[in-house]
Parts: sequence; C-alpha cells; structure tokens
Amino acid sequence: MVPVFCFKGDEKCILDTSFMSKTKTLFYCQNCGANSAKWIGKCPSCSEWNTYVEEVVQKEDKSKATWRGASQKEKIIARPQALNQIESSIEKRISTRDQELNRVLGGGIVYGSLVLIGGEPGIGKSTLMLQMALAESNLRVLYVSGEESQHQIKMRAERLGMLSDNCFILAETNTQNIFAQIQEVQPQLLIVDSIQTLHTNRIESAAGSVSQVRESTAELMKFAKETNTPIFLVGHITKDGGLAGPKVLEHMVDTVLQFEGDRHLSYRILRTTKNRFGSTSELGIYEMSGAGLREVSNPSEILISQKEEDLSGVAIGATIEGNRPLLIEVQSLVSTAAYGTPQRSTTGFDAKRLNMLLAVLEKRGGLRLGAQDVFLNIAGGIKIEEPALDLTVCASIVSSFHDVAISDKVCFAAEVGLGGEIRGVNRIENRISEAEKLGFQEIYVSKYNVKGLDIKAHKILVKPFGKLIEVFEDLLG
Repeated sequence: MVPVFCFKGDEKCILDTSFMSKTKTLFYCQNCGANSAKWIGKCPSCSEWNTYVEEVVQKEDKSKATWRGASQKEKIIARPQALNQIESSIEKRISTRDQELNRVLGGGIVYGSLVLIGGEPGIGKSTLMLQMALAESNLRVLYVSGEESQHQIKMRAERLGMLSDNCFILAETNTQNIFAQIQEVQPQLLIVDSIQTLHTNRIESAAGSVSQVRESTAELMKFAKETNTPIFLVGHITKDGGLAGPKVLEHMVDTVLQFEGDRHLSYRILRTTKNRFGSTSELGIYEMSGAGLREVSNPSEILISQKEEDLSGVAIGATIEGNRPLLIEVQSLVSTAAYGTPQRSTTGFDAKRLNMLLAVLEKRGGLRLGAQDVFLNIAGGIKIEEPALDLTVCASIVSSFHDVAISDKVCFAAEVGLGGEIRGVNRIENRISEAEKLGFQEIYVSKYNVKGLDIKAHKILVKPFGKLIEVFEDLLG
C-alpha cells in the first residue's frame, strides 16, 4: 500500500487508508454479457457496437446470499460415472389444464425446470401466467410481481372470473425478501413477473442490468434445481424482438417460449424456441377476449377465412408445426407496377424465398412478373418458414395474375425446386388426413410422395405431379 502523508502543524504523519476501499467497476456488453476492464466500442464476442455499459461490481458477501441451499456437509461431491452405469429416467411432469401450454412444453411442466416466456408489451404474458396460476387449484402457486401491485392483480383475476385459495400474490423485487417468503409459503410452482425487475444484494448495479439479471436468474435456477420446484420467468423484449438482457439468460434456462401476435388482432401464438425436454417446433394458439385467453383446439378453422364467394389470389396449403398439421390460407395480389420499380412485400413469409419462387415462375412457368407488384400475406397473423407452402404460394400468385379463382375445396402440399420440379415433403399422410377432416376434396402433392402411400384409403382425391407447369395446366385448364 502506498503511504499517504498529512501534516499536523509542523509534524508529518501517515494517514491510515486501510478502511478506504476503491469501488471496482467493469464494463458489460448488454447483448451477450461479455465484460471488459475498459469501455470498448465493438464487442469482440458478439461484434455489436456501443453495447458496453459500466456497472459497479462487488465481491460476493456470504451474509447477503439469498438462497443458501444445502450446507457443505450435506452436499455430495460430484464424481464422473460411466454412461452405461447411469440409470435412465423419464422426467416427471405436471399436466396443466391448459392443453396448448402442455403441447408447447412437450407434455407438461417438468419438475425443477426454468421456463422463460417473452413477448411484446401488452401481448398477454401476465394474463397467461395468472390464468395458469389460478387454474391449477391443486398446486400451491406463488406469483411474484415486480411490475404490479397486489390490488391490480386481484382486479385482473376478477376480470378473468377465476379465484383460487392456493394462489399467493407477492409484490416484491428484492430476491432476499422473495426467498424469505418462499421458505414460508413453500410453493409448488413459482412465477416471476418479470425477471428484469428483480435485484439482488450481491450486486450493486441497477435492476435490469446485465449483472443483476444474470445473478438473479442464477439464484432462481439454483433454487429450482435443489428443491425440484418449476419456475416461470416473464421477460421483456428489445425493439428488435429479442429477449432483453444478456444472451446468457437464454442459455441458463431450460425452455424459452415466445408469445407472439398482433395486438390489433385477437389471436396469439405461443411458440417454443428452446426446449430441453421436448420439441422446439411446437406452437399453441389462443384467442384473446375480455374474459382472458381461450385455447384454440382446431387452429385450421380460424386460419382459413370464411368468404361467401371464390376470390382470385387465395390458396390453401397444408403445413406442419411440430406434431400439429395446419391448413394455412395464402393470399396474394399481383398488379402492374405504378412507379416503375416493382414492389415485393410479404407478411408472415420469407421475402427471399418469395423472390426465388417468382424467378421460378417467370423462368419455368412463363409468367411475366418483372413489371408486376407482388404482395403476399399469410392469413391469421401466423409466420410460416416451412418449404411445403411453396406450391401454395405459386398457385396463389398464378391465380391472382390470371384473375382466376381457385376452388375452396382444393389445397396444396409440396416444395418447388429451382428447376420447376415438385418435390416431396415429410409426413404427407398427416397433411392429407387434416385436409380430409376439414372437408377438402382435392390435394395437390408431389409424385414422389405417393410411393408406398395408399391413396384409395382416403376419401379426398390425391393428385400427384412432378412439374410445376403440369399443376397449372390441371388447375387452371
């Protein structure tokens, strides 16, 4: 330690600075959570610019630890074990009354799992979590809210028309106080709304910062794994649509759910982006009403609009989301470009894939689309990335270009190659069965899909083709 001198009269003495401690700060990347001793313009980990912010760092204080867990004597030292000697077991799950949520989670809530649900403000995340908490009357649920008071949550519960004696509400943001109430209530399910509002005494930075979010999530994860209690975390999103906070937050949790939808429309989509206990391609569909969120058991009926007459530019395609077959309505509008440069606009479909299909239609189908505006829309506000909708998109564009309506009893399920060939898709029998169940009479598929398929077993007429031009000749005559 460098001595510091002071003068008292004519005498020189040494000032004791042992009680003075310098505040230590680090710079954290708001995008990926990387840290640096000094400010950096471009993050070397995620290559993002101007994402480093300064935060106060304090060494861990054992007296401020919020969840101590098992003592050192009770902890068992982990030892390596041969893979063949490890006993396999099936995850025990809690089957909720919300079947859509069960499907998205892979069959129910896994004990000790940490689930993160994100979405835009006002989309219905808090309503979904409160509705689930009130519906599980056989579980002791603790709902921790850092954004609303207990009276506000009670008003929402009354609006939903649901009350429960096993649902406890706590308006708190300090993790130390939260764990003190957890030890008293002993909940079987914990819901935190939201993780960005929590702060722990271990870190001296503001709530919502990278270090606070990471440390609060680590404490909750430790509690979930040691007590086998499932936890739901509600998370904010950024203006780019990603989950707010460090990227490491998504790596720490077991499941990441995305709650999507247009606030101006009534339908909401719950999509899985990460799931350690199930498929990542499942989705659940809800309808928002004044009485809360209603499960939509047959989404194909709402994704196909009811119209009195046949309109050009409308085609129905059979797609698969996870284990669920869906029938999607594709709408397109082709018109002459009024300003010289043609527009290509899509909603719910990949714009680059649309440009590729337009090039195939012009090269292989003989359509002159170079001077045409093309607008494409997936009805119902849903986003589809599966290539099985290629033939549906092509049929919709051709129908609008020639102004000839396609029958509402016809649907499509095939991929289109760059050579104009019709390529097969997976699980074709599920797509055919879904179309048959909803009353469709014809379905256009690839001829490579019908090998080994018993076409006569279905009442719907299955039409196999190998070339794109053959489909248009049969469809439009």
